[in-house]
Amino acid sequence: MARIRIFFLLPLFLLVAALGLLPGAAQAQGQRPVVQFTGIVASGDSLLGVPGAAIFVPKAGRGTSSNEYGYFSLPVLAGDSIVIRSLGYRNQYVIIPETYPRQSYSVIVQLQEDATVLPEVRIFPYATERAFKEAFLAMKVPSEQDRTPADKLNEKVMRRMFNNLPVTSMGNYRQTMQAQQQDQQRRMGFGQTPATNNPLLNPFSWLQLIKQVKDGEFKKKEGVDY
Repeated sequence: MARIRIFFLLPLFLLVAALGLLPGAAQAQGQRPVVQFTGIVASGDSLLGVPGAAIFVPKAGRGTSSNEYGYFSLPVLAGDSIVIRSLGYRNQYVIIPETYPRQSYSVIVQLQEDATVLPEVRIFPYATERAFKEAFLAMKVPSEQDRTPADKLNEKVMRRMFNNLPVTSMGNYRQTMQAQQQDQQRRMGFGQTPATNNPLLNPFSWLQLIKQVKDGEFKKKEGVDY
């Protein structure tokens, strides 16, 4: 009788055990392994690192950015689609295989430049085009026939124009380049400084003055009236 009971209870025990293992097995199959995604974001074929590039998983809402050398590290899941984005370059996509067996995934992402042509922007000093037209039509232009060539080349007029007219782009460029050149010459030791412009602050001028006094160049010569 005991053998008969065990014979009937054994299939029931196996069925309960199978039912107890099914949820764990399904849960194990539903979980995706974590993969450490690392790599370097480079610029084209130059292999120069692109700093500040965004590496993120859109579906998961997480990501990171590359450092100053273009290196990054981000934990992802197997099967994730990763986007690498940087300003001025085309987006690159990397997909981790769902059956990837290892715990790390390393790549070198070469971004390609994406030239974007911006639309033309016009800036007017008036809020609307209508206001500009009204101001332009109401403007009084002096007549050139009433002015003589002498009046046009008058010193006061030329000075007023010099002080009031804005500097052109070429004038700004020349002024900036001259300032940079003078600053570089001062750093190298042969440019103009406050000491060279002011004789009282220039030691070489004092040496020359002392030498002139010793040589008697400032003594009053006989027969010569100053």
